[in-house]
Amino acid sequence: MPEILSHTQLVAVANEFGTPVYVYHAERIAEQYHKLKHAFKKCDARFFYACKSLTNINILRYINSLGASLDCVSINEVKLGLMSGFTPDNILFTPNCVDFDEILEAKELGVNINIDNISILEQFGNKFGNNYPVCIRLNPHIMAGGNFKISTGHVDSKFGISIHQMRHIERVVKTTGLLVKGIHMHTGSEIKDVNVFLEGLEVMFNMATHFPDLSYIDLGSGFKVPYQPGDPETDIEPLGEKLAAAFLQFEKETGKKLQVWFEPGKYLVSQAGYFIVKANVIKQTPATVFAGVNSGFNHLIRPMMYEAYHHIVNISNPVAAERIYTVVGNICETDTFAWDRKITEIREGDFLVFYNAGAYGFEMSSNFNSRLKPAEVMIQNGKATLIRKRDEFNDLLKNQIFDER
Repeated sequence: MPEILSHTQLVAVANEFGTPVYVYHAERIAEQYHKLKHAFKKCDARFFYACKSLTNINILRYINSLGASLDCVSINEVKLGLMSGFTPDNILFTPNCVDFDEILEAKELGVNINIDNISILEQFGNKFGNNYPVCIRLNPHIMAGGNFKISTGHVDSKFGISIHQMRHIERVVKTTGLLVKGIHMHTGSEIKDVNVFLEGLEVMFNMATHFPDLSYIDLGSGFKVPYQPGDPETDIEPLGEKLAAAFLQFEKETGKKLQVWFEPGKYLVSQAGYFIVKANVIKQTPATVFAGVNSGFNHLIRPMMYEAYHHIVNISNPVAAERIYTVVGNICETDTFAWDRKITEIREGDFLVFYNAGAYGFEMSSNFNSRLKPAEVMIQNGKATLIRKRDEFNDLLKNQIFDER
């Protein structure tokens, strides 16, 4: 059975640290990482945690201690990674539509750089030639993922260089002398069908023949985790077996042994995260019973942005009779977490917990409506530790400039 925090533990956190509060279970992160290691044990595999899902420096330090590497999409994520103890060779920088100066800064920091457009590729090659190895992000033109907003490998996506522009890539590489050590693809999140990875790998093997110095193929990630009871997840065990066989066959045919890289984000931290809120008001209308809570999409935007499902449990009254509620927030916008959801009777003051809140929860939070960001707590070896204090009113003003005259 997976590591799950008990209602008693979560209520204790809510009472000690207040609500709203994000809670992260360290051992569950470790469990997910070890599942990956086991599934791909027959491959020469490296795992780069996609830290855009959750960048609290304490989480980064913990994931570094597990032996993982780090995938970053901004120069500030790179700097956070270095502060957390990741060495430059264990950081992959995969930006999109950034200024060339950000690429130069990453080069000075010595990290692996993944370039996803021809303009930057040419600028980098002209400046550095073969003095600094790069990875090239390709768009495989594969539609995948649980929602169009999180699909990144289709023909209309802004991510990657089209595989149909290979001749252009080759001209840039030839004229500048670029040293290409890796090629990369990422088709999206919430991928249920492992054949998407195998289809993408076939594309990447075809592309690999164009780069004589290649040492790795990065398949991104997108492994699905279950969000509601009965939800499927990506079956990574058979994927590991099939990938190992495919890489071995490629080695036999070409004489080239390649590593496979992955960038799991949600897969590592989503199920380790819990978001606890307090019921402020129960409001009955002619059509609906609303449970209004002390949070909103300023803290957890996924339901409003992606129509994402988060399982909600009343941890203050878990064995009462179930009623149907629409759970809403306190933001002055349509702000709905769950529609017509069966939850045990909610009373004003009860604590509700949102499961699978570790990825893209706090990370996408804001101060909309001048609301304060919540605290973050990490539980490791049964001990709860505050890893980010709750915003205070002055935090809303700290970067504002105003004339007191």
